[in-house]
Amino acid sequence: MVAASVPAIRSSWAVVQDHSRVFQDLTFVYPVISRRSRGLSIGINLNPDKRCNFDCVYCEVDRRTPGPAKSVNLDQLRDELRWLIRYSLEGGLATQPKFQEVPDLTKVIRDIAFSGDGEPTMIPNFDACVQLVVDTKRELGLAKAKLVLITDCAGLDKASVRAGLALMDADQGEIWCKLDAGTEAYYRLVNRSFVQFDRILKNITETARVRPIVIQSLFLRIHGATMPAAEVDAYCGRLNDIRALGGAIREVHAYTIARPTPEPWATKLTREELEQMAATIRAKTGLPVDVFE
Repeated sequence: MVAASVPAIRSSWAVVQDHSRVFQDLTFVYPVISRRSRGLSIGINLNPDKRCNFDCVYCEVDRRTPGPAKSVNLDQLRDELRWLIRYSLEGGLATQPKFQEVPDLTKVIRDIAFSGDGEPTMIPNFDACVQLVVDTKRELGLAKAKLVLITDCAGLDKASVRAGLALMDADQGEIWCKLDAGTEAYYRLVNRSFVQFDRILKNITETARVRPIVIQSLFLRIHGATMPAAEVDAYCGRLNDIRALGGAIREVHAYTIARPTPEPWATKLTREELEQMAATIRAKTGLPVDVFE
């Protein structure tokens, strides 16, 4: 089932601050209460090896320790997903200590999201993984639940990924594209990736020309300083450029740090600072902006 109402998810809740990808003895799926999903999201971890092409200063994934698996076993993924969906809908999550703070939110699956310990599009058979999830959620009566890809966009130009996105388009799919910067320099500072910023922007634009996307942007303080005004202008300019080139942006998700970061100098914005950032984006782009503290 899919919720009709939209609950307010607070970042201060312990269950929101804990986005562990480990649940019982499962390897590839995990439940979280997500601010941006506005409730229960079933995560699909396509990177149990913790591989990623970004090294964001705010990422909470501990890459110093090895992951539980080096590749994705599709049969195991299917079995785990079936079990967790059934367990959630039957009220099992509500009995778990982690979720006792919000038991009502655990019985409605708002989306199934490709996320996890790295970049989902790095897997070579992304389209096969999407097809598996589509088939499973239809089998279990979740045909109307959203299917979300949370991506840094570096792999959106791969053939298997484009095929997977087409499958998502036909099945309540949403693409959440990371964009945390307006310039190459700030992108290198925050996301610390070897992928060229121009490639990220091109992939976002080309993807948005096929279907409307969501831009997901994490704003933070770096060594106590918020994003400089010139960088904010450049960021807004990138959003305007995407649309000028024929890309459709449904909305912007503006959020800040909710969990511990690997870099102590990367810290969260206040609610007021985040709201001001959202107001600036709205004024400079005309886009709807949703704020998640």
